[in-house]
Amino acid sequence: MAKAQIIEKRRQASPAVTPQALAWDGKKKVLWMGSRDLRRIYAIDAESWAVVEEREAPGVPWAAVAINGEVRFTIGEGADDDRYVYRYTPEGGFSKMFACPEFTGSYLSFDGRNLYLSQWYKQRILKFDENGNVIREIDVGAEISGHAFVDSSIYVLRGREQPDENWRIARLDPQQETPEIEDIAVVPFACRSLTSDGELFWSNYREKNRIISFALPS
Repeated sequence: MAKAQIIEKRRQASPAVTPQALAWDGKKKVLWMGSRDLRRIYAIDAESWAVVEEREAPGVPWAAVAINGEVRFTIGEGADDDRYVYRYTPEGGFSKMFACPEFTGSYLSFDGRNLYLSQWYKQRILKFDENGNVIREIDVGAEISGHAFVDSSIYVLRGREQPDENWRIARLDPQQETPEIEDIAVVPFACRSLTSDGELFWSNYREKNRIISFALPS
């Protein structure tokens, strides 16, 4: 069990309430954020913290990941909050790609070739092929509130929401047939989404309408 805490670097006010989805776009040097309650997405310049793009989403933007100049979103639709993966480009807007398994799924990551999606209560990360078929399942052993690839490893926020938010960041090697999960540090806030700009990690403190960057303890 990790005992050290993450090292917080920046704590910025979210440009909208309930920041939920979060993804770093390295090509544009922006953070893509999705507001759960407003159902809108925002591109935030990481240096100036100015919103450079804003658009209405076709549902609740639960998660995001930037892929080669595009963004993938997990969108919740309808009264049952059925989950779908969408492609988004500033030029073309939103287009639906495929339904999440059992219409459940939240956070997204990308290994340079394949998309990964986690299912919170099933405590697993699913790997997809280009047609939206599940080709692998990774058991994380706890609820999942975000994950991101850095180099060849998956970093995952895992823990529990109830009765008291309790989270840590862990690392696993997806090259292993049954990956060992190493808890690295405690995350002392109710984190939602995880992304990396290549130097720091970023996550949302949704309850406080804040976006936080942090480093890992050495």
